[in-house]
Amino acid sequence: MDDALIDDDGRSLSRKSRLPGAGFFYPDSLDEEYADRRAREAIEGAEAVVVADGDADGLACVALLRELYDAALDVAPFEESLAARTDPNLADDADEDADGEPEDSPVGLVTASPHSLPEALERVAEYADPGVDVYVCDLCPDDESIVETVESVVDRAELVRWFDHHQWDDAVAAAVREAGVDLVVGESDEECTADVTRRSLAYDFPDHLVDLAAVTRDHDLWIKEDPRSDDLADYAHWASPEEYVTVVGRYGPALPEPVVDYLEHRRVEKEQLIEAAVDRAELRSVGPWTVGVTYGRCSQNEVAERLRERGADAAVIVKPAGSASIRGSEGFERCHEVAGQVNGGGHPRAAGCKPDVYDDMLDYAHHWTTEGYAARQVILAAFERLAEEADAAADAEA
Repeated sequence: MDDALIDDDGRSLSRKSRLPGAGFFYPDSLDEEYADRRAREAIEGAEAVVVADGDADGLACVALLRELYDAALDVAPFEESLAARTDPNLADDADEDADGEPEDSPVGLVTASPHSLPEALERVAEYADPGVDVYVCDLCPDDESIVETVESVVDRAELVRWFDHHQWDDAVAAAVREAGVDLVVGESDEECTADVTRRSLAYDFPDHLVDLAAVTRDHDLWIKEDPRSDDLADYAHWASPEEYVTVVGRYGPALPEPVVDYLEHRRVEKEQLIEAAVDRAELRSVGPWTVGVTYGRCSQNEVAERLRERGADAAVIVKPAGSASIRGSEGFERCHEVAGQVNGGGHPRAAGCKPDVYDDMLDYAHHWTTEGYAARQVILAAFERLAEEADAAADAEA
């Protein structure tokens, strides 16, 4: 394939909004090969290993744990790289001075999603030194099939601690604890996982990391009272996991000037993509709710907020890569129930899913040219089933 066909820099904003990023077009086998190699580099020889979600909440936990182990990386190379991304005059100098990837921390980081969690834990069991400390943060397994892999990690490690705030199935939680894991699950509507991690560790964290957990909670629980939470969310999305962990580990939510400049630079296009998604949105009445539905590469939280301003109780943002984000409000706190019907899960006001409607690339071609029609219909049907269940329950009560 011609690289120009998947090069974001060569696309108009309209096309960029409708098509997935270049990484989508690389085979999973190549992604798996890279993930395995990078995980092995992070795990082998590490004093501790953290398997964490790659969002702001999961990565904040890593920053806390590296503080605990006195294992933070030097922030200077990352700040130099950030400056070069916004100033072309510095880019050549940064290339000349670069010595490759930053050194690995004694606390290795392996990012994972709920779907890739089993593979991440298998790599820890295979590559970690005997007696290692293992932490799992901001990840909730789908079912009890994870237990066998967890047992392999427990056999390898000195200790295994798991911090989370998602809604766990009681049987899964009991099975993980029986395997020998110290599992702490916070209330999903009161704490983020960074909160759970901070209070679970016997350590007096510095003020900037206490503040980091608080601002991360503001973002992760959709409290939206601290403007810095949007900065953390954007930076976690755009930066590499190691860069984010290192910078917020050093500064907390008071991000340094190179990061602020970088965020301003990236937000110009971000705002344009948000506007494109909002412009193509439609409002649908489903039972007692108004559901805003749209499609596009965009920041789903901001799009959902604008759809709420237009009267939506819930928002569905279908992405070109095939997944979808579901966001709620005070009038709709059942996002996780909708997502649970469509190969996903999450929280009452924020969830994600990937409808099983893609058998081959022709289905993806249809997805792009119809702006996610099949995925939108499947998700709306899930809302309709919830409405029908609510009506049936009301009739039964009457």
